[in-house]
Amino acid sequence: MSKAGGPVTVPQFMAAKSQGRKLAVVTAYDWLWAGICDAAGVDAILVGDSLGMVVQGRDTTLPVTLRQMHYHAEMVARGAERALVIADLPFLSYHVSPRQAVRNAGRLLKSTGVSAVKLEGGVTQAETIRALAAADIPVMAHVGLRPQAVRHLGGMKLQRQEAALLADAHAAQDAGAFALVLELIPRSLAARITQELAIPTIGIGAGPDCDGQVLVGPDLLGLNAGFYPKFLKRYADLRTQAIAAISRYADEVRSGQFPDAEHSYE
Repeated sequence: MSKAGGPVTVPQFMAAKSQGRKLAVVTAYDWLWAGICDAAGVDAILVGDSLGMVVQGRDTTLPVTLRQMHYHAEMVARGAERALVIADLPFLSYHVSPRQAVRNAGRLLKSTGVSAVKLEGGVTQAETIRALAAADIPVMAHVGLRPQAVRHLGGMKLQRQEAALLADAHAAQDAGAFALVLELIPRSLAARITQELAIPTIGIGAGPDCDGQVLVGPDLLGLNAGFYPKFLKRYADLRTQAIAAISRYADEVRSGQFPDAEHSYE
């Protein structure tokens, strides 16, 4: 998809697969970075519950609340003029029942302006995905490593259960998901799932054969320290640049160099 044109819609996002166009997805959590990502021409911005880790500094995504997702999603939706904006449903906001999921997802769409929601699960969430689709709420599913299931899975590690993952992928599609995130699964399995499904697959740590890719914005920009998984490619080192710039500012304040005449009013 080019940078030109109107907002990306769910049908356009889905059509990219049959048209042979790879989809670029990135996470953002506020108005400022949403506008930057949008200007860069990405196809979709995911307001991930990963904000619990990269914004709040927590060890997992589990503590993130629905209210916090509303807060961040609304900012991102205002900052994105073209990209499709998708917001995560956080832990326990859709697990109790399909009715709970429809209520929470519907309120998220109404109050924030996002275009779709994402939830984790395939077979176990098929009934919920079906209920959301029936309520005209576009839903992206997420299988493989599911960060909300980190306690059950025993950590953030590669998922190799081929039969279960294939079943999850097909269950999500059959229930009405418009796209599927594949996280931390072997490349060969991701390629098979991508070939078998009619909906786009978006990979993260799933190899190059998916229909698109997603990375966490602060990770690809090098804003985080100490996080170097194999799947991550850093496209910048903004943390080092930011530290250098702020350090220079502090030095100039302390030495009296800033503000000077150029930056003062008469």
